[in-house]
Amino acid sequence: MSKTKVFINGSEGTTGLRILERFNGRDDVEIIPIPSELRKDAATVKEKINESDITFFCLPDAAAIEALTYVENPDTKIIDASTAHRTLPGWNYGFPELSAAHREGIINGKRVAVPGCHASGFISVVYPLVAGGLLPKDALLSCTSISGYSGAGKKAIATYEDKETRSLTDPDPLCSPRQYALAQAHKHLREMKAIPGLEHEPAFLPYICDFYCGMLVTVPLHKGMFTRSVSLKDLQQYFEEYYAEKPFIRVLPEGNELVASNFLPVNTLKGYDGMEILIYGNDERPVISARFDNLGKGASGAAIQCMNLMTGAKETEGLNI
Repeated sequence: MSKTKVFINGSEGTTGLRILERFNGRDDVEIIPIPSELRKDAATVKEKINESDITFFCLPDAAAIEALTYVENPDTKIIDASTAHRTLPGWNYGFPELSAAHREGIINGKRVAVPGCHASGFISVVYPLVAGGLLPKDALLSCTSISGYSGAGKKAIATYEDKETRSLTDPDPLCSPRQYALAQAHKHLREMKAIPGLEHEPAFLPYICDFYCGMLVTVPLHKGMFTRSVSLKDLQQYFEEYYAEKPFIRVLPEGNELVASNFLPVNTLKGYDGMEILIYGNDERPVISARFDNLGKGASGAAIQCMNLMTGAKETEGLNI
């Protein structure tokens, strides 16, 4: 059996490392190595990209845009985990559960953009509602997203895990959830608007918290937003049918233990590569949340899922589902 040659451009970052970890024990993949001292050498990176069947871009946006110019091999496929290409023509959005067209685009395409972590949660809720005609495209939506600090990059991880320095501050501000992107200009907003086909960006309130990984993205709604009368039970049934037989998305049943407990923990899906959808609230004000590991379905796990589809491997291969 021939192996898929994979190059991870940015293998020393959080996303790259988690992708690399997921290849442990796989005999269908050959990782193309790059010496640490040459990982920013353009000529070497270009050589590795064009040697590969699939290259992952685990890079800042500007570096991902530049790296794309290195691609000369017409058979090399790119999976980009940056924000740079998610809404551009010619790129397939890496969320196969959204529609048959998304899935086919990933399977047959050569350019796939991995969704942002916050965007994954928001779009998993809003795309089905807009696609099914339950929400109008001009809906004025809001969204709250609570995330572990691992999604903020190596510098933030080091800051949160520097317990010695943190112990000198009382009270320690990092112990508290911290809202950020206060100017409503978060880089995920572009795809949060474009992928569901909305006319307006949502009012978006992201928080970073003092735990390593986990994410809870919540979209509060009001019965007056819908195009027709729907109950909480109707929404439950709709989402169960929409995501039926999708192994990476679990719609938790009505009256599940989490909702019954009246608390939704954010960090208990650590290491899980799927996503949970929860419908709760009441008929007047339904609330829909997506819960997942921001480094799983929100990043590296989603990237591997896309690669599996592109290579014809089992979709769940190497992933924790």
